[in-house]
Amino acid sequence: MAPRVKMRLLNGAYGVARLNATDPLPSWADGSGFVSISRTDDELSVVCLQDRIPLEAQADRDWACFKLQGPFAFDETGIVLSVIAPLSSNGIGIFVVSTFDGDHLLVKATDLETVCRLLTQAGHSLL
Repeated sequence: MAPRVKMRLLNGAYGVARLNATDPLPSWADGSGFVSISRTDDELSVVCLQDRIPLEAQADRDWACFKLQGPFAFDETGIVLSVIAPLSSNGIGIFVVSTFDGDHLLVKATDLETVCRLLTQAGHSLL
C-alpha cells in the first residue's frame, strides 16, 4: 500500500530561475518562503517566491508549492512516488525538490484545482 502523506500548500506564487553555472549565488533569492538553490556543471537553479526573481532572469513562473509534512527517514521508500504517480498519470507536470527533512512539490498554478482533487483521491491530506 502506498504511503499517505500530509501536505501543506505554501503561500505565494513560486518561480524556477536558471542562471549560468559559474554565476554567484544571487542575493535576491534569499528571503521568506521556500528557497532552493542547486548548482550543477551546467547551471545554477533557484526556486523561490517569483516576485523576487528579476524580470530579466530566465525563469519559469506561476508555480504553486506544497510542503510534504515530514520529516521522513532517508530509508523510507515510496513517499515521493505516492504523490507524483497520480499526477503524472493524469498529465500533470511536476517539479520536486528534496531537502534533509522532507520534500517540496511544485505544480503549475493553473493545475492547482485538479492537483488537489487528484491528491485527495489518492488518499493524501491537504492541510
